[in-house]
Amino acid sequence: MGGFVEYAVKDGVAEITMNRGLVNAINAQLAREVIDCYHLARADDSARAVVLTSALPTVFSAGVDLEAVNQLSGDEMRRFMEVFYYEMHEALYRLGKPIIAAVNGLARAAGVTWAVSCDMIIAAEVAILGHPEINVGLLPAMHLVHLPRQIGRHKAAELLFTGENVTAQEMKDLGVINHVLPRDQVLAKARDLARRLAEKPPIAMRLLRDAFVRANDLDYRRAMESVVERMCSLKDTSECHECLKAFLNKRHKKIFTFDDLNAGDRS
Repeated sequence: MGGFVEYAVKDGVAEITMNRGLVNAINAQLAREVIDCYHLARADDSARAVVLTSALPTVFSAGVDLEAVNQLSGDEMRRFMEVFYYEMHEALYRLGKPIIAAVNGLARAAGVTWAVSCDMIIAAEVAILGHPEINVGLLPAMHLVHLPRQIGRHKAAELLFTGENVTAQEMKDLGVINHVLPRDQVLAKARDLARRLAEKPPIAMRLLRDAFVRANDLDYRRAMESVVERMCSLKDTSECHECLKAFLNKRHKKIFTFDDLNAGDRS
């Protein structure tokens, strides 16, 4: 397919495999290639179900490439988010085929976004998931919209506000993950489930999935637009710059007070 993503179809299942660097850090090119594969799967009559997975042995995706994000202005961040969130959501909204995430290992931040955007999730027992955006001065964007609806307001607040990691089993217990298995069984389980779905009547399945995503959309786009605007405004603050630099340089970040922030930072 492209430089970071492979697309293949077997037994009616389109398999989209990410392979970028050590941790599948998401930059504009990786996001674009995955979205292009979603479009390809939608138009591919030989594919009746889709699996999203990683070629890396222990990592699904560690999230957005923070080295790249650190170089972006607020406006540039907005353009990236329009691709990663709006275009991805639109591509999945119109996919017309069930999609399963095979999470073989670490998934954090935007890496979790890849997974929860799918219809079902199969995860490894050793997989660790987290929403650590607050720790680097960013917002967890999509998760502000969907996580409270999935697991309840108070538990979502705990996960998003603390930025702490959770196990795949904990996420299964919360209803986010469908099945938790030994790592070497994850992809096989996802493929088997996808093949079972691919055997369903294709027209009925397309209409079923279309009805399902529309019934559960819950004005997602408008809610996401509000979150994205706040995140892009945050990106230009001195606090965000300091948190990102501290993370990238592996040092402790400065503790900010409101007196440290200028009027623009407070907006």
